[in-house]
Amino acid sequence: MRPFNSQGDFEAAVTTGHRRTAVRGAGAAIAGQASNFILSMGSVVILARLLSPADFGVVTMVTTFGLLFRSFGYTGFTELIVQHDGLNASLTSNLFWVEVGVGALLTIVFAASGQLMAAFYHSPIVSRVAIGMSPMIILGCLGWIHLGLLQRAMCFKTTALVSFAGQVAFVAVSISLAIAGWHYWALVGGIVAQSATTTVGSWAACRWIPGWPSRASGTRSGLKFAVSVYSHFAFNYLTRNTDNLLVGWRFGARTLGLYKKAYDLFVLPESQLLGPLTAVVVSTLSRIRDDREKFKSSFLGVISVLALIGMGVGADFALVGKDIIRLLLGPGWDEAGRIFALFGPGIGAMLLYDTHGWIHLSIGRPERWFFWGLIEFVCTASLFVLTLRWGPYGIAFAWTASFYLLMFPSFWYAGKPIGLGIGSVLSVIWRFFLSSALAGFATALIVRSIVYPIETFGLSNALVRIVGVSALYFGLYVGLVIILHWGLKPIKDTIGLLRELLPASQGEI
Repeated sequence: MRPFNSQGDFEAAVTTGHRRTAVRGAGAAIAGQASNFILSMGSVVILARLLSPADFGVVTMVTTFGLLFRSFGYTGFTELIVQHDGLNASLTSNLFWVEVGVGALLTIVFAASGQLMAAFYHSPIVSRVAIGMSPMIILGCLGWIHLGLLQRAMCFKTTALVSFAGQVAFVAVSISLAIAGWHYWALVGGIVAQSATTTVGSWAACRWIPGWPSRASGTRSGLKFAVSVYSHFAFNYLTRNTDNLLVGWRFGARTLGLYKKAYDLFVLPESQLLGPLTAVVVSTLSRIRDDREKFKSSFLGVISVLALIGMGVGADFALVGKDIIRLLLGPGWDEAGRIFALFGPGIGAMLLYDTHGWIHLSIGRPERWFFWGLIEFVCTASLFVLTLRWGPYGIAFAWTASFYLLMFPSFWYAGKPIGLGIGSVLSVIWRFFLSSALAGFATALIVRSIVYPIETFGLSNALVRIVGVSALYFGLYVGLVIILHWGLKPIKDTIGLLRELLPASQGEI
């Protein structure tokens, strides 16, 4: 894809007023994410048996800081490129050089900060891991602008392939080094290889070479927008990783490794659904932000589908999460399964809560998103401190509680500039909340009355239990959804959307 014409104007534009391109893009993104998921799950099954919880814990101690630095440019500049009306080659070149310059500085700072991290965690290994992982920052910054240009052109199949190639590199390098006995260095090597592969793939797919910096119009305002978005991300990132800091500092690498695997399963639906959807939805909503009624109906339609899926998956994971972790990671990770039992009920609320950012970005108000990030951080971090005495179990409960506490205030604040009230959101999602709660409670009662506790099962029976309990739960859940909606409309809407996501769908909407 060549993003700019000979005059330097962005020419890989998508015709506005059509929903089909956006839906197809979402389909390609989700399909790519599904491929990554399958590959990632396969690698988790293998690596969990080759490496110890302490190996994962040491790497998590470093990535808690490192991924914040690595995301500079991808978060902020990507959103700017996707939604900026006057994007041209000169402005994009300026953004590229700013990103690379800051990325180089962050790489040096991160490597030098290894000693501070080692002192914080009381582990000298952390310092060496930080130095080894630092190249991922500059490698990522070299490719984020190109990836953003591909997203603006809605080349979502291409970005999915680039992401998949990076995941393949991580899996291949990590497993190879783990087999060779490199312990935690296997994960470090995989992370660096993933960054390098993603950057090479982005440049190969987006045939654009940045020019030298110039006085391009819009550079200052563009950087202000990007900084606002990244600032929100930084506070959100601190919120999402304060738990790792506290658990690693207070309880050590092994407990952190167990907690992190439970957390990874908790955020799995978010990464699989919201990750690939965000660029598509923000790009689409940005094009219709002047038509408030169409904007609101489109947004509510998306969260209706997310509520159906998220509330269903969340309650089911709470019921069978212990078995999933035992099946994937083996009996040595059973404590992670017990931690996850407190995460499961928050999955649906997390999926819905995170969509408030779509509103801020698509209407061009990142400063409001940044301010909300401050509120989110204070609230969630306070809950972590209050529940730390109960260890990783208390932190998991704090996560679930935080999403329920913040969800509706976040929609009120984000929707205020466009007149999107809490009532309209609540009217769309309350039936799914009630259906999942009733179905989950009924399933738990039935299972307890006819099935032995999980501890009496061996690893070979975990899959049977997962299938049986899930089938019972989803049967009850779907039935209650139909009853509370007086019909099949939400099911039909979701099936219709899934059909549109398929490449074979025809017609234009």
